[in-house]
Amino acid sequence: MSVHAHLPVSGRFSDHLWEETKGLRTAIDDLEFLRRLGDGTLPLEVFRTYMEQDSLYLAGYAKALAILASKSPDPQTAGFWANSSATAATVESALHGDLLNGGQLPPREGEPEPSPACLGYVSYLTAVAATESYAVGAAAALPCFWIYAEVGRALAASAAQVLAADPNHPYAQWVTTYDAPEFQESASRARELVDEAAAHAGERERAAMATAFTVATRFELLFWDTALNPQPWPAA
Repeated sequence: MSVHAHLPVSGRFSDHLWEETKGLRTAIDDLEFLRRLGDGTLPLEVFRTYMEQDSLYLAGYAKALAILASKSPDPQTAGFWANSSATAATVESALHGDLLNGGQLPPREGEPEPSPACLGYVSYLTAVAATESYAVGAAAALPCFWIYAEVGRALAASAAQVLAADPNHPYAQWVTTYDAPEFQESASRARELVDEAAAHAGERERAAMATAFTVATRFELLFWDTALNPQPWPAA
């Protein structure tokens, strides 16, 4: 039986999801990658690797969100997920492209290959969005919004200090985008939509939502950590 099988119905469902993943979130907060990203000491080649993987991730994430939009229960909800999909595919990808091609990061020969963590995360989100209910798909998509928003808020203070010393620092420029009001509002709205979906779900579906949220949070941890501590594919 799933450990989530008897989640409480009272209170915000997303609060229960947040509490269930406390250990994973603490591990994320303690990552050396994030600490060095915030203080500007992350090696340039590591940051480039992360940005490349994040660009690959966003392309797949946009497709998962588009699927979620197509399964949404009403036009307003569909509009949010569709707009988020478009933002991931265009606005955020453009930012990544500017940083990768702006001459501040070391060049790379050839095209980057998705890491195991990147491919696993994208494949999981796409599969859940396509094959599970809308509610479960929304729960799987939520950690990317919510955890990024929380991490971004925490890193913003460090980034402000780095920017004060070096206004062109690529890490700090990127970090500040995730503390922007628009991104924080999107994370809040995604959380509201998951709460609404849970309110209309039965116990079994809520358990599946909790599992999806937990798995996606595990991938968040892996995705960040493997930028600094890569897990290469077996040799071709």
